[in-house]
Amino acid sequence: MPKMKTRSAVAKRFKVLASGKLKRKQGYRQHKAWAKTKKQRRQLSKSSLIHPTDQSRIKDLIQ
Repeated sequence: MPKMKTRSAVAKRFKVLASGKLKRKQGYRQHKAWAKTKKQRRQLSKSSLIHPTDQSRIKDLIQ
């Protein structure tokens, strides 16, 4: 069975932590940021974790 290639688009968007969890950046930050409050923009700048139900699906694409 041949090896699967890493999906480069997925590899650019997600990082695997030492615990095995996946980290991602939050959306809704680029377009119409002026309409959001400072608190919203500050909270959206932080990264968040992928939901556990999606982790195995995305890990298969990253390898």
